[in-house]
Amino acid sequence: MSTAGPRGSTETTPAAVLFDMDGTLVDTEVLWWETADEIAGSLGHRLTGADAPEVVGRAVADTAAHLVRVTGGGCADTVAAELTGSFFRRVEAGAPLRPGARRLLAELERAEVPFALVSASPRAVVDSVVGGSLADVPFAFTLSADDTVRTKPYPDPYRAAAERLGVGPAVCVAVEDSPDGSASAQAAGCAVLVVPSLLPVEPAVGRYFARSLEDVDLAVLRGCDPGPPRASDRPSESVILATFDVCKAQMSGS
Repeated sequence: MSTAGPRGSTETTPAAVLFDMDGTLVDTEVLWWETADEIAGSLGHRLTGADAPEVVGRAVADTAAHLVRVTGGGCADTVAAELTGSFFRRVEAGAPLRPGARRLLAELERAEVPFALVSASPRAVVDSVVGGSLADVPFAFTLSADDTVRTKPYPDPYRAAAERLGVGPAVCVAVEDSPDGSASAQAAGCAVLVVPSLLPVEPAVGRYFARSLEDVDLAVLRGCDPGPPRASDRPSESVILATFDVCKAQMSGS
C-alpha cells in the first residue's frame, strides 16, 4: 500500500489534527466486533463479513438497527443498550494503543499543533478510553456520539470540532480508519489520512493512505490537503475477517 508523504516546500502545518478513536488510536474495533457478535448471537445470528459494513465504524444505534433488521427480533433501543454496556465492560478491561499512536501524539504536542478526539462512540466509552489507554494525552477536547445531533458518517462531528477550535475544516487533517469516519471527515471538508483497520476504505479525492501510524509524522500530515491525493491502495473485502482474526490473536497474546 502506498503512503501519504510530503508534497513540497509550499506545505503548511495543519491548523489542527482531528483523530478518530476506535481502530485509529486504540485497538477497540476488535472489541466492538466481539461485542456485536455476542449480542447478535443472543438474537440467533453470527456475524460474517457481510455484516462488517454495518458494524465496523458505525454508531451504536446503527449497529443495533442492523442486528434487529437481520434477525427479525429484539428492540433497537434494548439492543443498543446491551451493545453499549457490553462494549464498555470490554473497554474498561483495557484497550491497547495502535502502533505509533503514542509517538505521533507526542510529536504533535512538541510541535504545538492542536489535536482533538472525534469519536462515534458514546460519551461513557470515550471517557473510559481517555481516562485509561489515552490518559495524560493533552487533547484540546473530545467529541463523542452524544455531542452532536448526528454522528458519523454525517459531517456534523468534524464540523463541530473545527468550529470549536476556531478554524475551518479545510485546514484540518482528520485521521481515520473506517469508511464512515472517512466519509464524515471528507463531507465536513477536512483532508483525510486513512490508516485502515478492519474495513477497507475506498480511494477518493482528498484521502491519503498510510499502512500504520508508525509511518505517520508531522511531515506526512503536512502532505495532506483536501485536493487530489497521491496514489493509494486498500485491502480487499476478502481480508476483513482474516484481519479481525489476526488482531484478536495479537490482543490475546497468541
